[in-house]
Amino acid sequence: MLDFLWNTASFIIALSILVAIHEYGHFWVARRCGVKVHRFSLGFGKVLFKKIDKHGTEFAVAAIPLGGYVKMLDSRVEEVPEELAEFAFNNKTVWQRIAIVAAGPIANFLLAIVAFFFMYSIGVNSAKPIMNGVKEGSPASVIKQQWFEVEAVNGQPVHDWEALNLELVAQIGEPSVELTIAPILRSNSQIVNEPSQTYTVSLQKWLFDPKKQSIVSSLGFIPYSPKVHLIAANISEDSAAQRSGILKSDKLLTINGQALDDWAQFVELIQNNPNNSLQLQIERQAESKTLTLTPDSRELADGMVQGFIGLAPQVDDYPEQFRVNLQYGVVDAVLKGIDKTWQLSELTFSTLVKLVTGDLSVKNLSGPIGIAKGAGMSADYGFVYFLGFIALISVNLGIMNLIPLPVLDGGHLVYYFIEAVTGKEVSERVQEIGFKIGAAVLVTFMSIAVLNDLNLL
Repeated sequence: MLDFLWNTASFIIALSILVAIHEYGHFWVARRCGVKVHRFSLGFGKVLFKKIDKHGTEFAVAAIPLGGYVKMLDSRVEEVPEELAEFAFNNKTVWQRIAIVAAGPIANFLLAIVAFFFMYSIGVNSAKPIMNGVKEGSPASVIKQQWFEVEAVNGQPVHDWEALNLELVAQIGEPSVELTIAPILRSNSQIVNEPSQTYTVSLQKWLFDPKKQSIVSSLGFIPYSPKVHLIAANISEDSAAQRSGILKSDKLLTINGQALDDWAQFVELIQNNPNNSLQLQIERQAESKTLTLTPDSRELADGMVQGFIGLAPQVDDYPEQFRVNLQYGVVDAVLKGIDKTWQLSELTFSTLVKLVTGDLSVKNLSGPIGIAKGAGMSADYGFVYFLGFIALISVNLGIMNLIPLPVLDGGHLVYYFIEAVTGKEVSERVQEIGFKIGAAVLVTFMSIAVLNDLNLL
């Protein structure tokens, strides 16, 4: 319940920021072009708060926080007195209308740049993409190295896991990818990178299901992770582990007489025994004890019931040599923000193209529930990561609004550019048909996204 409330609150905060900036872009340029603005609203439905400024614009916050709008004076939808005709949106020049409509998405891109600027100015503590081998028979099995760092994808440097994931997502639907790696020599406490090597990895047989695995593991990479010990480190309140009597620092030895070799084996045994009583042998202060452990159960999206106990193990520290702090000065942070925003824009656009061409399944679409989970998780990690999430969604919102569907900013821009070229407005009949088609397409994609979200619950 707490997770739901936290995710919901984070989602509302994130969405409110994104919508406010987007609509403010429309509002600010409309005011500069001399258009009278009736209302600037965050949310839909019942008005919870409103204030009217000296220009007669009503600023409102409404009950349903799933969007917003700027209502302008427009003789196509209301009767406009002759003395106010010059302030109507539809009476402005076509280039002024283009500027007003384009200002929303542009504001989203500027927000992303600003968010990335602050993120990289503060600094992001992250981890280098270090691999502990490759699975045999996988797409990446052409790489015959045990330890290595992935340095670049198709020549694009990747300094951390996030950068690697984004670059790999961009390769979905491609025939192959070039990966540059640096083999790692480990000798006692020394970790040394050897000269870089580049491999061409075929993606013809690459199968990626985001519900079952990460994009890295789907290629066959085995990510490095610090050693996990069979020692209790954290025990959740009112959990099966706590009820069984497990204490911090207890060493886990056997389950029902079966010796435990590693943490993965222990997790598998717990997951396969929901609501079943198990005899757990532990070692506590050099003494052996046997506890009765009954895992709780939860139902997964596919209907399977899985056991869990609310126990976290002791894990070795991540080697300093494998860590990276992405922090830049003012100028470099601005340039990094611009570059990152451009990179995400390219990725979002190419993803949309692949959805249309069928290279990417619509199962990968995410709706408000997925976004809410992402907002909650990023907020859990801290302010810096929440800034990154805001930037990512802001870029997506900007690109999505530029899609040439008549119900979106992109559709309006298409009509206005046609008018600019031909000198004539697109007929109301054509616009009406376009709006119906656009609405149908948008509702279809949103329905798929929401259904995908529900399958993840």
